[in-house]
Amino acid sequence: MKAEVADLMARAEAADQGDIPDGMSIPEELARREERLAKIAEARAKIEARTKERFERERAEHDAKMAARAAKTKATGKKPRGFPPQPPTPGPLPTDQINLTDEESRIMPVASGGFDQCYNAQAAVAASSLLVVATNVVQAPTDKQQLEPMLDELKDLPDEIGHPDTLSADNGYFSDANVVACDEAGIEPMIATGREVHHPTLDERFAAAPPAPADPTPLEAMAHRLRTPEGKKLYGLRKQTPEPVFGIIKSVMGFRQFLLRGLDNVQGEWRLVTMAWNMKRMFALSLTA
Repeated sequence: MKAEVADLMARAEAADQGDIPDGMSIPEELARREERLAKIAEARAKIEARTKERFERERAEHDAKMAARAAKTKATGKKPRGFPPQPPTPGPLPTDQINLTDEESRIMPVASGGFDQCYNAQAAVAASSLLVVATNVVQAPTDKQQLEPMLDELKDLPDEIGHPDTLSADNGYFSDANVVACDEAGIEPMIATGREVHHPTLDERFAAAPPAPADPTPLEAMAHRLRTPEGKKLYGLRKQTPEPVFGIIKSVMGFRQFLLRGLDNVQGEWRLVTMAWNMKRMFALSLTA
């Protein structure tokens, strides 16, 4: 800011000599720059608060992972494979930023590569009709923590709409806790436990299902279902359920970015967009009824 102060002093001297740009007001310019400094200080304080919150969360996760490794070592007498998880780094990171235009948005990786200031829009789509039955918009870049809130949305659906008995999701939503949450909600989970091979061999595609495990955990039961012919067929529907909805909303309806600012406003905007999609889809369904 020293250069800016020097610049203002030079402008003030020019003003004394009667040589000042048209429309230039030194008091107004000083007030504008003081306001900007205040916003920068406020943003710095918020970054420090977010950094502290993230560090505490990552430290708890790191401690849990280290405890699990220690328990495994004690149970097997062998050191677990792989490197131990790295402890979190205290203090702000280069990626810790605040957007002064919409500070509730977050920097997220985008599919085209790189990063952008974004929100994470979620939608639950009915496989039979492609209608959106639940929505959410969050600030987290990952999807793993978004399944349980969506289960709450599905639980509150009116009886006239019905309630799902199966939930399919890609590997981004997989965790043991999410599988258990689906099981407790009375919904059969079909969540990929890893990245799918794009070109499996014929033997892999048509391999017989392994025997069902005895007294399985929810995760073991789901992993077995995914390897059965019925499970593979059911999970395959996931590729033709949410992807067309998002693709048509983006490419046909032209909605490629949020126009409002703030999480609450963006959530409302996403609900309006998905309502528009549902109206468009219901009209198409009425033509085939």
